[in-house]
Amino acid sequence: MSEPKITILDDPQSVYVHAAEEITHFSGEDICTHAEFTIALSGGSTPAAIYELLATRFRLSVDWKEVQFWWGDERCVPPDDQHSNYAMANRTLLSHLELRPEQVHRMRGEQAPAQAARAYEQELRSAFSLADGEFPRFGLVMLGVGDNRHTLSLFPGHKAAIEETQRLVVADEVEATPRPRVTFTPPVANHAQRAMFVATGKAKAEAVRDVIAGPRDPLKFPAQIIQPSDGELIWVLDKAAASLLPNR
Repeated sequence: MSEPKITILDDPQSVYVHAAEEITHFSGEDICTHAEFTIALSGGSTPAAIYELLATRFRLSVDWKEVQFWWGDERCVPPDDQHSNYAMANRTLLSHLELRPEQVHRMRGEQAPAQAARAYEQELRSAFSLADGEFPRFGLVMLGVGDNRHTLSLFPGHKAAIEETQRLVVADEVEATPRPRVTFTPPVANHAQRAMFVATGKAKAEAVRDVIAGPRDPLKFPAQIIQPSDGELIWVLDKAAASLLPNR
C-alpha cells in the first residue's frame, strides 16, 4: 500500500476545481488505456459543486460517451427524493450530458434494502465480468468523510459492514436520516485504481486528522478502512480541513 497523496489548497472553490481537473485527467488516461472510465460517485454538497463544474467548465474536456457512472452508496429513497445521491448527481451533472441509459448504473433506493444490495452486486458482477471472489476495478471511487469519520455508508461500530470481505454491496441501518442505506463494501473501494477523498471546512478538520493521522481503529474511524491494495489513495483538502494534520 502506498502512502496517501495529500493535496492542500487555499479554499473550497480551489478544491472543487482541482478535483474536477483530476477527474478530467483520470478519465482521459483510462479512456486512452481501457477505452472507458468507470467512476463511482458520492453524495454530499462538496461533490455537488464538483459535478457542477464537470457539467460546465469541464464538459468539453471529457469524452462522456465512454464514461460509466456508478454509486458508492445510496439512501433507500426513491430516485427523485431530495435525499437521493442519484437525484443530486442527476441534477448537477448527468442531466446536462448526452448519455445513453446503459451508462448510468444507479442503486435502486426505492427497493427493499437487501434486495437493492443484491441487485447492485449482480449488476457489478455482470458489467465487470467477475468470477466468484473477484472485485471490480474502478477507475475512480469518490469518497467523503463524515463528522463521525464514516465514508460511503460505513458507520462507526457497524462491524459487519466494515469488516465484510466477500460481498460487493450490503444493506445497513445507520445513525443518520434516512437510516436504511445500500453501500459498497471496503474491498470494492480498495480494489479501485484510485480512491479520492474530498473534504473542505473547519468542521471536517478533526475527522480528517483522525482518519489520516489518528490511531488505527476502523470500527471507530471507518474511513481508515479505505487503503487501496494496488492503487492510489488521494486526499484533496482545503487549509481549514487540513488545519489539524501534524506537520502541515
